[in-house]
Amino acid sequence: MIVMLQRSLFRLSVFVAVAGLLITSLPAGALQEPAKRGRKYKSPPPTARVEVTVLRDVNGKPIENAAVIFHLVGEKGNMELKTNEDGKAVIDVLPLSSSVRLQVIAKGFQTYGEDFKVDKNEIAIEAKMKRPGEQYSIYKNHPETADPGKDAAPKANPNSKDKPADPPKEPDTKANPPQSQPKYPPVAL
Repeated sequence: MIVMLQRSLFRLSVFVAVAGLLITSLPAGALQEPAKRGRKYKSPPPTARVEVTVLRDVNGKPIENAAVIFHLVGEKGNMELKTNEDGKAVIDVLPLSSSVRLQVIAKGFQTYGEDFKVDKNEIAIEAKMKRPGEQYSIYKNHPETADPGKDAAPKANPNSKDKPADPPKEPDTKANPPQSQPKYPPVAL
């Protein structure tokens, strides 16, 4: 029995020695609250929810699968969404007080573009898409323009320093009348 008591006392003393060694070998700072290292957490800016509805201009029906692209002004990159069957695209990561350029592209329609300021928590935008029109040509008359010479070269401003050169003056024909020349050169026989 004494041997058994000696063994258990020996085991207990070894355990206490190892535990003491471990506790004293730890640095004093490890027992306290761990130091904050790395990046400090910065909360994201408040964002707005923007809902874009893409409709046909003619009948107001929604356009499915149109590309809705958001460009943050002054930053690189963009965010692109596709419209659902109701013609809607929703984004909720645009920061408040930012300027955004909206671009909508749909097959068979003119590209739609608009700049807007994100100043509210919820914004709803309706984009009415038009079918492409005839290509504009400067060689055709356009009755809707008020000035018929609008397509011509711009007129020079009389007060401008960059005046075009004066047109060449015609020679004075009264001082030296031109000599008449025969219509046909003489033929030698």
